[in-house]
Amino acid sequence: MKNKGWHVIYVRPQHEKNVDRTLKENDIESFLPLSTTIRTWSDRKKKVQEPLFPSYVFVNIKSNMDFYQALRVKGVCNYLKFGDEYAKVTDKEIGQIKCLVGNDSLSEISVNSDRRLSIGAIKRIVYGPLKGLECSILKVKDRSKVVVAINSLKQNITATLQSELLA
Repeated sequence: MKNKGWHVIYVRPQHEKNVDRTLKENDIESFLPLSTTIRTWSDRKKKVQEPLFPSYVFVNIKSNMDFYQALRVKGVCNYLKFGDEYAKVTDKEIGQIKCLVGNDSLSEISVNSDRRLSIGAIKRIVYGPLKGLECSILKVKDRSKVVVAINSLKQNITATLQSELLA
């Protein structure tokens, strides 16, 4: 099968969690990276989990049936495509995203699709669960912001990381 592997599904806004849950109920492996943010209203503040990539859900296609069954889930618009090719994500990239969103030592995780980020040097993380990742550094007071490019998605992930973890 040509379309086997991790793909990106484009879903209707605010439907990411429902699509992810329904795919799992239909025995299709899916992954919805969430980041915790603090939402502020006039009378309160609340921690909420929002999709790291709004309107995207990752799905691991193992058969033609999975490919077409995922499209029938309520809220799914289509597979993300670049030209005539379906957007595919490697297992390594899925692992890196899972590592980023599952790491309690990171904060302020956000996504930036601006590919022109050139501020700072390219560094490699030398310690911890993100060891081996290359990143571009932005200085913010006494902390470093790490920008990890995920090329298959044409996106950058930003996370706050302790500067002593970098070489």
